[in-house]
Amino acid sequence: MDAASSDLSSPLGMNRREPRPWRTKVLVGRGLGAACLLAIGGLALYVTFVDDPLGGEPHALVPIEARTPAAPPRDRAASAASRPDGAAPAEPQARASATEVEAQSGVAVVRPSGAAAPASVIIQVPGAPAAKLQPAPDERLAERSRSGILPRIGADGSRPAQVYARPPDALLTSGARPAARIAVLVGGLGVSDSVTAEAIAKLPAPVTLGFSPYGGDAGKHVAGARGDGHEVMLQAPMEPFDYPDNDPGPHTLTTDAKAQDNMARLHWAMGRFAGYVGVVNAMGSKMTADEAALAPVLGEIGARGLLFLDDGSSSRSRAETVGAAVQTPTARADLVLDRVPRPDAIDKQLAMLETIARQRGVAIGSAGSLPVTIERIAQWARTLEGRGVLLVPVSSAYEGRR
Repeated sequence: MDAASSDLSSPLGMNRREPRPWRTKVLVGRGLGAACLLAIGGLALYVTFVDDPLGGEPHALVPIEARTPAAPPRDRAASAASRPDGAAPAEPQARASATEVEAQSGVAVVRPSGAAAPASVIIQVPGAPAAKLQPAPDERLAERSRSGILPRIGADGSRPAQVYARPPDALLTSGARPAARIAVLVGGLGVSDSVTAEAIAKLPAPVTLGFSPYGGDAGKHVAGARGDGHEVMLQAPMEPFDYPDNDPGPHTLTTDAKAQDNMARLHWAMGRFAGYVGVVNAMGSKMTADEAALAPVLGEIGARGLLFLDDGSSSRSRAETVGAAVQTPTARADLVLDRVPRPDAIDKQLAMLETIARQRGVAIGSAGSLPVTIERIAQWARTLEGRGVLLVPVSSAYEGRR
C-alpha cells in the first residue's frame, strides 16, 4: 500500500507525524554557540601570536628619524660664497645679556665686586619668603605708661633698634661686601589706608617705612608692614620755621616749650604703636636747628635704645652734632628724593644717590609717600642690585656714620 492510500485508510487523527519545533531551536542554538567558540578561539590566537600592546585600540605609527648634528657655523663670507645667489645668510637672533635676563625675570644677581665673575654672588629670586622681624612689642623692651607702651632698653641690654630691625642681608653676613649700599626711608604713612597699603605692596622689603602717630589704625598698618619684612620708624612732629601756619599737629615738639612738655608730647607719639627702630623728624626745620631744644629730645630717644634719623629736609639741622653730644646714634639723609615730585626729577635724585653710595660706600635717601614717588622707587629698585648696589634698611646704614 502506497503512502497516499495508507493516509486515506488510516483513522482520522491517528498515525500522523507532528512537526517538532524544539529540534529547530536546539539546532540554531548549537550553531550560535559554535560561532562564539570560533570567535573566542580566533581572538586568543591573535593575542598569542600578534604583538599588539595597545590591545587593538586605534593608534598611529610615526617614524623617528635620526638627524645628523648641525655643522659648526662657517665664516659669513664663506657661507655667502657657497650660496647660489651669493646672498649672506640671515643674522642669528641676538642673545639677551645677563642683565636683560635678570631684569625680565625679576631675579637679582648681586655681584659684590661689580665684576662680571666675582668670587661670590647672591641670587635673589622673586617670591622668596620675606625676612622675619621679631614680634612687637617685646616684653623685655616694653614700659607701660599713661601714654601707652613705650620702648626701653631691656635688663639684658637689648635695644629696640637692634631687636626690631630687619635682619641683615645675606650678602652682608657672608663677608662679601657689595660695591655700595643704599637705604631709603618712605614716610607719611599710617594716615591714609590706601596710600599705606600701596606703599607696603609696591615697595621692596628693604625700604624702611615711616609712620605718623596720628593714624587711627597705625598699629595695624605697622604690624602689616613688619609682617611683610619692612623695618619701621616713628615720625615725631617737630616745629618748622613757619609754624603755626605750617602745623605738624597738636602734639608738635616746639622750641619754646618746656622740656617736660616736649617729653610728654614725644611719649604720646611713642605710645601710638610698637616695633620701630628709631625716630625721624616730621617737618621740624626750626626744632632741629635749635641745639638747646633738641638735646633733651635726642637724649630721651637714645636712652630708650632708639636711633634718630634727620630726614635731610633742612640745611640748618644740627641733629648729628647734638646726637653725638648726647650719645644717640644719629644719621642724616643725604638726599630728599621727591623734593620736586616729578618722575624725571625723582629719577635724577635716585641716580645721584647711587653716585654718593659708590663714593662713600653707603647713602641714605628720604621721601614722602606720593604715588609717583612710590612708583619711581619701586621701578628703580628692581634693577639696583644687578648694578652691584645693595638696598638695605635704614638701621644697617648707620654703620660707619656715627
